[in-house]
Amino acid sequence: MKLKNMFKKTGGKNYISLTEGRKPEVPEGLLRKCNNCKAAIIAEDVRRGYYICPKCHAYFRMDAWRRIETIVDPGSFEVWEEAILDGNPMGYPGYEEKLQNVREKTGLDEAVVIGKAEIEGRKVVLGVCDGRFLMASMGEAVGEKIAGAVERATKEKLPVILFACSGGARMQEGIFSLMQMAKTAAALKRHSDAGHLYISVLTDPTTGGVTASFAMLGDLILAEPNALIGFAGPRVIEQTIGQKLPKGFQRAEFLLEHGFIDQIVEREKLRETLGKILKLHPGQPDRTAQTKAEEMQNKKQNEKEEEELCQIREMTSWERVQVSRKKDRPVGSDYIRELFDDFVELHGDRLFWRRQGGCRRDCTVLWGTSHGHCTGKRDNDKRKYCEEFWNAVTGGVSKGIAPDEAGGKIPSSGSLLCRYTGGILRPGGRRARTGRGNCKKYL
Repeated sequence: MKLKNMFKKTGGKNYISLTEGRKPEVPEGLLRKCNNCKAAIIAEDVRRGYYICPKCHAYFRMDAWRRIETIVDPGSFEVWEEAILDGNPMGYPGYEEKLQNVREKTGLDEAVVIGKAEIEGRKVVLGVCDGRFLMASMGEAVGEKIAGAVERATKEKLPVILFACSGGARMQEGIFSLMQMAKTAAALKRHSDAGHLYISVLTDPTTGGVTASFAMLGDLILAEPNALIGFAGPRVIEQTIGQKLPKGFQRAEFLLEHGFIDQIVEREKLRETLGKILKLHPGQPDRTAQTKAEEMQNKKQNEKEEEELCQIREMTSWERVQVSRKKDRPVGSDYIRELFDDFVELHGDRLFWRRQGGCRRDCTVLWGTSHGHCTGKRDNDKRKYCEEFWNAVTGGVSKGIAPDEAGGKIPSSGSLLCRYTGGILRPGGRRARTGRGNCKKYL
């Protein structure tokens, strides 16, 4: 051994690497990356957890069949197979080949899955958009499927639930795609005129022509947390108006604050919420001998209660003042607990103070506005003990628009403050602005 090579590396290798050629391999589909926190999550954990990141609770996008699996009663979904309008109406280069490739990759014939199902025992017509198919853009086939499903639901007297997830109208089909906006809106108008319920559920993202048509025409509009909802994208709007947009603009929370949607529902609670709403909207029952007998019994009970109220001694003016000043007087939540078996709180007015005040005697609905932020707790005997203040206002009444379509579709078995089985409270948007997507059904 030469001393000159003792303290430096020599040119040749005299050892064998144990790691060479043994790079770690991760099986395809084992992990999923969260776009929010960038963490690698086991795909099976994501699937079992409603496609929600267990670390940051951000939402993964779901395909149509996974969403149906989490919403409907097991084994109740029946796919409605309809002839698909296939073709390239505008002669767009390469469009037919692109459709064929997407169909082979996703196993879907189009960007929406339509069928009939049951949610907690209630039959519904269900449509779910799938973002894997050309970003669930609405072309002629999608519009025909949705309009046909709504028309069939009208004939079968069933409620409709549509899950919107779309990049808008399909640009490859041009005017044929834009025509579907009017077609779906017209079908939903006939469904509404027949007295049936339509629930729209907005997921991330819901944009473009879909937002301007069926997505924002629901009697009740629900949304997933932090879903992007709008017509044009935020960057396009900023470049057009030359101004910085507010924080959270076009997100579900922003739209809820401004009255465009009724409620934000977490994904794991969506099935329960839809089931409760469907329970409160069972459809107009047929008048049978049994229902007539129940109506007569309720009428007699109401008359008896009115007679008992008449026997109560009339309070003096000072006694009324004292009662009004009591700190332990009943608040809105107390009345709700006593009067209603089920309660769903909704917020959207969607047309700038349109449905703000008043009560109907033919349905189980309360309208009101939200004044300030109250905690619902009695804080040092101060008057901070109401969850919402409900004040009748005149805003929207002068617009000549019928009050609360969803409420008008609830059958009633009695007058407003007597005998009820369910109820809905709709506090109005605190700073509602004009709602263009919702205006189309009144034009």
